[in-house]
Amino acid sequence: DHTYKEKEGPKPPSVIVWRNVILMSFLHVGALYGLVLLPSASALTWIWFFACLLFSALGITAGAHRLWSHRSYKASLPLRIFLAFGNSMAFQNDIYEWSRDHRVHHKYSETDADPHNAVRGFFFSHIGWLLVRKHPDVIEKGRKLELSDLKADKVVMFQRRFYKSSVLLMCFSVPTLVPWLVWGESLWVAYFVPALLRYALVLNATWLVNSAAHMWGNRPYDGSINPRENRFVAFSAIGEGFHNYHHTFPFDYATSEFGCKLNLTTCFIDYMCFLGLAREPKRVSREAVLARAQRTGDGSHRSG
Repeated sequence: DHTYKEKEGPKPPSVIVWRNVILMSFLHVGALYGLVLLPSASALTWIWFFACLLFSALGITAGAHRLWSHRSYKASLPLRIFLAFGNSMAFQNDIYEWSRDHRVHHKYSETDADPHNAVRGFFFSHIGWLLVRKHPDVIEKGRKLELSDLKADKVVMFQRRFYKSSVLLMCFSVPTLVPWLVWGESLWVAYFVPALLRYALVLNATWLVNSAAHMWGNRPYDGSINPRENRFVAFSAIGEGFHNYHHTFPFDYATSEFGCKLNLTTCFIDYMCFLGLAREPKRVSREAVLARAQRTGDGSHRSG
């Protein structure tokens, strides 16, 4: 929204949310301890760890992001329920709130109304935005967004209604209890590895899209905006690091012109379309991509 202007004068002071600071500190200390325990985990626990990692990541990338925030494809009821469970396992706010904040981010990117404004630095855009109260403009603009599509989605609103219970079940109980009860993993390892370590890794992979992918990389599609193409973020966030492309063409379900290359989320959506569980994925034509890169890119564009 190019009509938005930041208010003149001094910025409002940042108000630290100490509860979040303490919880995030404990989480990351626990995740570091999970790294120490990782070599002692059984082979089945390793498999379970990566399965939970992928499932919760897809709940964000294929779910809250590409489906519910951008409506870049349509999903059947079973797929929407599957992604909602994955989203609860990821524990990054419910689908409704995540999608609302993400739409605000795109509409007011790199301004005071952007929830994780990268202009405020790496730490703020990575995790700091969750440790302080939102800027008043973020709250104001979020309230004015049209969100009737989210309110009309029964899966979204059911998850929002029972979000705390679903997080307790999916983010902490299921990852911990399955290895403990099914194949006899120690409760200690089961809690710190598939639960805490996995949770922290998915969180930080998502946050890298807000921070690193807005700071480091090339801008082949639009050199006038901050988001960049960052292959490390693309790998760690299963396809979300082609960020200059995504902010240039936010409605494209693949978030990249390269299909499944470093983009496991696109592979997943393609497979869901093959199974008939998803349909109508939106795509930018090859001609439009090349024309835009030539017109506004930084000259680094190349195919393949």
